[in-house]
Amino acid sequence: MTVADVPPIILVHGTRFSAGQWSSQLAALGDDFPVAAVDLPGHGARSDEPWSLQAATDVISAAVESLGTGPALVVGHSLGGYAALEFARRHPQQLRGLVLAGASASTRGAWAVPYRWAAGLVPRVSAQRLTRWNDRLLRRLYPPEVVAATIRSGYAFHTLPTAWGEVLGRFDASAMRHVAAPVLILNGEKDTVFRSGELDFARAHPGARVELIPRARHLANFDAPDAFTDAVRRFAWQLPARS
Repeated sequence: MTVADVPPIILVHGTRFSAGQWSSQLAALGDDFPVAAVDLPGHGARSDEPWSLQAATDVISAAVESLGTGPALVVGHSLGGYAALEFARRHPQQLRGLVLAGASASTRGAWAVPYRWAAGLVPRVSAQRLTRWNDRLLRRLYPPEVVAATIRSGYAFHTLPTAWGEVLGRFDASAMRHVAAPVLILNGEKDTVFRSGELDFARAHPGARVELIPRARHLANFDAPDAFTDAVRRFAWQLPARS
C-alpha cells in the first residue's frame, strides 16, 4: 500500500456522546492515518442542530471531504453505527470500509421495545441528574484519560428521543446489502444486546467478518482501548487499494 492509498478514518460516536468518545483512538491512530472524529447533529459542538439521519450522513460526508484523501474507513459506534450504515447507502463512493461497533442488532420488531421505553423515559429525568449519573458511572468504570474528553464535552440527552425515534424500526441485517465496501463487525464480547444480530448482519454481506473484544461490553473502545484500536488499525491496513 502506497502513502496515497492509506485510508482516512472517520470516527462516529454513539448515543448521547460526542467526538470526545474517541480521544484514545484519535491519539493512537493519528500517526498512521488521516483521522477525524465528528459530532453528529444535536451532539457536542453541534448541540443546537436538529437531529436527522440525513443530516448525520451529511456530517460524515463533509468529514470525509475535509480530509481530502479519498474514500474513508468509517467507524461507527451504536447510534453512530446505524448512522454509518445510512451513510454507506447514501454515499457509497465515499466509503472505503465500514466498522460497525455495538451496532449489529436489529432495531425492528420486539428488539425495539426496550429502546422505545428508554427513549421515552429520558425526557422525564432532568438533564442535570442524568449528567451526574453518567459522570459518576464513567469515572467509576474507566481511567480518567479514557473518559475525560467525553465528560468535558457533556451529553446530548435532549437529542436521544428524536435520534432513536428515527433509528428504531429502520435497520436490520438487510441494510448490509447497501454497503459497497468491506465490513468489520467489532463488538464487545459481553455486549449481548447490541451484538445479538451480528451473525445475521455478517451473513448479509459477502465482505463482512466478526471480531469480538474479550471481556468488553457495549462501550468496547472504553473497556479495551488498545484492543479496539488495534482491531481498527489491522482492518484499515487490510482494505484494498483504491481503484
